[in-house]
Amino acid sequence: MGKNKFHDGPGPSQRQLRVGETIRRALSEVLARGDVHDPDLNRLSITVGEVRTSPDLKIATAYVLPLGGDGRDEVIDLLARNKGELRRMLSKKLTLKFAPDLRFRLDETFDQMDDTRRMLSEDRVRRDAAAPDEPPEEGQM
Repeated sequence: MGKNKFHDGPGPSQRQLRVGETIRRALSEVLARGDVHDPDLNRLSITVGEVRTSPDLKIATAYVLPLGGDGRDEVIDLLARNKGELRRMLSKKLTLKFAPDLRFRLDETFDQMDDTRRMLSEDRVRRDAAAPDEPPEEGQM
């Protein structure tokens, strides 16, 4: 298989993962330094949890969350409003042929982790997890 063939396997290719992480770091740096000319966006601390790219690397979806979790919808709107400027800033930092189109989504992994912790702390689940697996008695299969 040639070096530039499309990835056919399940999940993202190594290149998609590498480019996504590079974009995540650059975007985090731009947002942390407050380089955008929007005071509403600069007053917020935004965590960029992950960036996923399309197979052709022309679309990058950034999963973001405001620090503390307050103002989630406002953050998505502010980032979408400034995506042209963010794209220009990223294109200067990245060594890609094309600057990807940016899309922003809420990062819900923290909520999922909280739900999982809450579920694992329930008495019923802890009891089931702590009980040793007992082999079935003769004739009960």
